[in-house]
Amino acid sequence: FTSHCDPYSNGCTSLSSDIKSCQAKGIKVILSIGGGAGSYYLTSSEEARQVATYLWNNFLGGQSSSHLLGNAVLDGIDFDIEGGSNQHWDDLARYLSGYSNKGKKVYLTAAPQCPFPDAWVGGALKTGLFDYVWVQFYNNPPCQYSTGSISNLEDAWKQWTLDIPATKIFLGLPAAPAAAGSGFILVVDLTSKVLPAIKNSHKYGGVMLWSKYYGDQSGYSSAIKSHV
Repeated sequence: FTSHCDPYSNGCTSLSSDIKSCQAKGIKVILSIGGGAGSYYLTSSEEARQVATYLWNNFLGGQSSSHLLGNAVLDGIDFDIEGGSNQHWDDLARYLSGYSNKGKKVYLTAAPQCPFPDAWVGGALKTGLFDYVWVQFYNNPPCQYSTGSISNLEDAWKQWTLDIPATKIFLGLPAAPAAAGSGFILVVDLTSKVLPAIKNSHKYGGVMLWSKYYGDQSGYSSAIKSHV
């Protein structure tokens, strides 16, 4: 949200109607924390509890006077942890999950890199509290698809689906060559080689694309939709 609004001047409330419109169509709207830039970390379990409380009050609970999205209530939190420290993300997951007891389920998702186990959220994922895990099979040559060779990706996929106690695992891909440094898969290769090799997994959830901006430009999403 930070690229679209300033939460400290009520700038995010303008997103309220958009969020609720998506949710009315059955689309879950989730706040992603972390990212590939900046330095961020949790120093203790207590700080993780405080962050969970802040996220609940400002984005999830819907009842707080400090709610940053007006009357819109998000569906959960995405852990896109790509730096800083790997400590206490499991605590944050437990505290956030605990808020599900207040009525509305808090979905937990994560976007780890494909090398296993993930260096940042590997421990948090072991809690078994995550609903959806969209593994980034790009910018990581040892476990991504390379033209004509699916073995590295397939081996990594099997490890993720066997060892991570999540509801569904998603194949994370760039939606265009420019969307990532490496890992783009041609539509014909994805639909004829990659998806047939992984779709039989009971944890297969679908394909995650980075990002909608690139997907709208390339048409990648609509090209693969019927095969996913």
